[in-house]
Amino acid sequence: MKGSTARIISISGPVLHARVDGPFVLREAILVGPNRLLGEVIRVERERIMAQVYEDTTGLRPGVVIEGSGRLLGIRVGPGLLGHIFDGLLRPLAESADDPAAGARFHFTPTSSVGETLAAGAIFGQVVARGARTQYALVPPDVSGRVRAIAPESDVSDEQTVLTLALADGTQTEVALSHFWPVRSPRPVQARLPSDEPLVTGQRVLDSLFPIALGGKGAIPGGFGTGKTILLESLAKGCLADVIVYLGCGERGNEMAGVLEEFPQLEDPRTGRSLMERTVIVANTSNMPVAAREASIYSAVTVAEYFRDQGLHVALMADSTSRWAEALREVSGRFGELPGEGGYPAYLSSRLADFYERAAKVRTLNGAIGSVTLLGSISPPSGDFSEPVTSHTKRYVRSFWALDSKRAHARFYPAVNPLQSYSEDALDLAVWWLKRYADVPTSRARRASGENEWLELRREFLTLLDEQARLERMARIIGKDALPARQRLTLLAAELVNEAFLRQSAFSPVDRTCSPERQARMMRLIAHFIELANDAANRGITPEQIAALDVMRPLARMSEDIGEDRLDGFATLEARMEQAFAALVPQTEESHAA
Repeated sequence: MKGSTARIISISGPVLHARVDGPFVLREAILVGPNRLLGEVIRVERERIMAQVYEDTTGLRPGVVIEGSGRLLGIRVGPGLLGHIFDGLLRPLAESADDPAAGARFHFTPTSSVGETLAAGAIFGQVVARGARTQYALVPPDVSGRVRAIAPESDVSDEQTVLTLALADGTQTEVALSHFWPVRSPRPVQARLPSDEPLVTGQRVLDSLFPIALGGKGAIPGGFGTGKTILLESLAKGCLADVIVYLGCGERGNEMAGVLEEFPQLEDPRTGRSLMERTVIVANTSNMPVAAREASIYSAVTVAEYFRDQGLHVALMADSTSRWAEALREVSGRFGELPGEGGYPAYLSSRLADFYERAAKVRTLNGAIGSVTLLGSISPPSGDFSEPVTSHTKRYVRSFWALDSKRAHARFYPAVNPLQSYSEDALDLAVWWLKRYADVPTSRARRASGENEWLELRREFLTLLDEQARLERMARIIGKDALPARQRLTLLAAELVNEAFLRQSAFSPVDRTCSPERQARMMRLIAHFIELANDAANRGITPEQIAALDVMRPLARMSEDIGEDRLDGFATLEARMEQAFAALVPQTEESHAA
């Protein structure tokens, strides 16, 4: 549908004012000038419109013609997205022979036949792209009808018509493998579902202490140098999602260059093929037009919803929402809007809600179960978590993974502060974890408390870490040696939890990811150590004797020494630990014998 026209009367950076020659609608996509720069209408008055342009506006002047597209700002989504790199408006960044913009072809196999009635969002065929993952051809969510014609099994292009539908009003429409969808409109679903299983990230501190549900919402705030980007990249490489959408929103170009270079070289542990085959990268670096940064976050979540509608579980990593909010602030100032807290526009909170509420586990229009899990990093100035972006985000997320500059400076990664982080999904995921623990063999019985073992161990670890923080503040005043033996033992046990369980190297070939089964064995082993240490203390054994045990170093290094391929090593280490504790003799008995 062809839209109206307008002419620019003033322009300031990405913001322009124009006098219209016909009707425009709010959020309509526009094409500006002879270079047809893409923009979007953001204010409609009686005879004027205000618009933001998502490309460099250098050289534009009053009088330049604007063309309305007649439809809302949107993108084309289809099977050609996987394995490719796009800008914030989903235009390919790298032209290659297999790029969707360069005429890539896909093997289409129909699953519907002529005369069949297809509802909105229905699956009508299978698509194999680049000989890798099988995808599904979907009827657009706003179209339904009876099949008039469907292409036979063949190789087709992304935008080639493969299905003709007769609509209820007597007209007909052509459907390709890809279709258009406005980025600011959530794709419809049958129902949003409660989630009772986690998105397994492979990071112990997250999965075991602060899990996020499949289809959940998580935030990763942290000051400069705390490892936000590295953590997001680790999650993208190791989490058990079917599809990864990685959004670099306003980040430095050299960081995105590293991602673009590394991802195609990584191997997917589940398939043995390139990790890039199940990844879509949306790159909008800090040197790109600032207005496009604001749109990129909606483009990325629309891509995620498209794969969700195929019945897949999708994880979207947005790095970072602070840069996106800064783009909102800059463009808002050019609009002449009154600033709110921190100079951000008054609608910052509602825009964050719009984004995070698109995360969900759902029953799709075709009856499949899919999910979109959103993980957004935040870069609060000076690490101040009370600033507007962080404080507003906390209202909409259920998992909050606070990164600590002190841990990062001590080379402790991931630098998640266990005392500032939380997960509201933990109780909902307790039954899932209970089943994981039931499947893992153990050489000993947990004390019968009638409570979920994972919840018990999780609370035990968090309580221990909280006590460690309190005792360390005391030790800085009176000295660690002046603490009672029980408190020194608490510090020893907490140090083991930190070193053996919470520390995890993103660059270790053995420990970059950790399965739930391995996490369960490690938590049980550390909890058993704490029990044995407390029993030893009751017998008069000092914390210094326990710290001197030969088994302490293997315990601290078990994450590196015992990989996924030799989980039986935990039982061997446990037996060795029990023998070491059994051989301990209280110092009081030694002195009496002397």
